[in-house]
Amino acid sequence: MLTAITGINWGDEGKGRMVDLLSEDYDIVVRYQGGNNAGHTVVNDRGKFILNLLPSGILRPDVVNVIGNGVVVDIKHLVGEINKLRGLGIEITPDNLKLSDRAVIVMPYHVDQDCLEEDRLADAKFGSTKRGIAPVYGDKYMKKGIRLGDLLDSEEDLKERLRAIIEWKNLLIEKGYGIKPIIFEDMWSYLKEYGDIVKDYVCDTGLYLNEANKEGKNIMFEAQLGALRDIDFGIYPFTSSSSTIAPYAPIGAGVPNLKLTNSVGIMKAYSTCVGEGPFTAEIFGDKAEELRKAGNEYGAATGRPRRVGGFDILASRYGVRAQGSDVIALTKLDVLSYMEEIPVCVAYKFGDQILDEFPIGEKLFKAEPVYEYKKGWMKDISGCRRLEDLPNEAIDYIKYLEEVVDCKIKYVSVGPERDQYIVMA
Repeated sequence: MLTAITGINWGDEGKGRMVDLLSEDYDIVVRYQGGNNAGHTVVNDRGKFILNLLPSGILRPDVVNVIGNGVVVDIKHLVGEINKLRGLGIEITPDNLKLSDRAVIVMPYHVDQDCLEEDRLADAKFGSTKRGIAPVYGDKYMKKGIRLGDLLDSEEDLKERLRAIIEWKNLLIEKGYGIKPIIFEDMWSYLKEYGDIVKDYVCDTGLYLNEANKEGKNIMFEAQLGALRDIDFGIYPFTSSSSTIAPYAPIGAGVPNLKLTNSVGIMKAYSTCVGEGPFTAEIFGDKAEELRKAGNEYGAATGRPRRVGGFDILASRYGVRAQGSDVIALTKLDVLSYMEEIPVCVAYKFGDQILDEFPIGEKLFKAEPVYEYKKGWMKDISGCRRLEDLPNEAIDYIKYLEEVVDCKIKYVSVGPERDQYIVMA
């Protein structure tokens, strides 16, 4: 079984929570895109964990975790993340963590370039996390990247490649942004310090996954962010720099020859968004702050307060279609328990037009939300474990969302703990 776990909206839907839950039935979990620019929060019997690069399956001792070729890897951050988890009693070895030899390394100059460009853009900035993600993906497609597999080559070959890249990069850093040039010795020391630690985990993960598939192993592909942050299908240019959609999973994992068995889309019971860009369903003021506090809506990687809004039908239906979701896992339904009336964005208004499909361009950037309200249940549902335990209004809300996004909701999360969920009939 080959399953993709992906986000339906802007990210922060609760993918880590669902990967941790569903990975019980899987042998391998693979991160297939993105970097350390977003976080997956997992709460289980071992505590609360925030993961940036490591797959969420790392918290299950019998699961092998893979970072695929589609991921960009900040090796210093990865070493810190590994050490932090080890300090919490999580065993991490080359037996349960494998890094693709084709994954590109995020270098310190990528982070510097990211910060310089956001500062240059000023009020027109994209809302980058300033962790070097866009610059390193740019370098990857310019064929100017250093890959994890390069750490296994001779020092002479790696030094030669690094010198050539730094000479090229300094044309932009020194002569473009007008700051001090990148120093080769500094970058070589960086690669040696952290590369020597991670290179024991580096292997041909594509070969490993193909062999695992032949053996009948169950493989889960874990996405970062959501469909609306996809470089092609998201709210461009306020997107990530990678492909967040399910069909990319086998490619970013290193097994383009394999086909997904199913796609599970993760969708919140309301809307949230971190960073810049159009977010039509956004609400403001006291109501927004109340929802933000109820859902603890602060970025797992950055700590930034998330923008919040009611459930967005247009964005969610579009996200389900982009992800090719077979079923949905609905998260944070319990957060809405304080609401007497639940806001739902049912359409967008653009001038005299009423839009019922998710747009791009000027229509998306200037659209206003059209809201309707559903009856709330005003009751704590965090202890519910069966559908019939839920108030009728909560069941009605689930069925309504299922209908408007045209996809079956199979799982409903009613809290952050591993056992706080309901499997729908």
